[in-house]
Amino acid sequence: MNLSFNDAELEVVRLAAEGEGMSPGSWAGRQVMAVAQHVLVPVSRDAGDVLRELVQARVHLRETVTALRALTATGASGAGVPVPAATVVEEALKAVARVDAATVQVMRERRPRS
Repeated sequence: MNLSFNDAELEVVRLAAEGEGMSPGSWAGRQVMAVAQHVLVPVSRDAGDVLRELVQARVHLRETVTALRALTATGASGAGVPVPAATVVEEALKAVARVDAATVQVMRERRPRS
């Protein structure tokens, strides 16, 4: 199999291979096999940025839910969770579920379709 790259592409391959202590041909071969075996799914930089943002949003939402649960565990009067705070926790949980679903959908769309 022959691969061809323009000068800029070849430089990117050389730098990546050098960073892993490999020859450009070996590095490219490993990447091709990883894609063929669905171990590595190519994604554009923009899609990668979207995925990173979704992951960060999930982490932030989960931290928010944890903090809200801690604040509402006993309530201000010690008599249980105030209704408005419980509503906020439930809305945060719904937001987490929506971000989770969006993340999974984006990841599915990255996979090659057969």
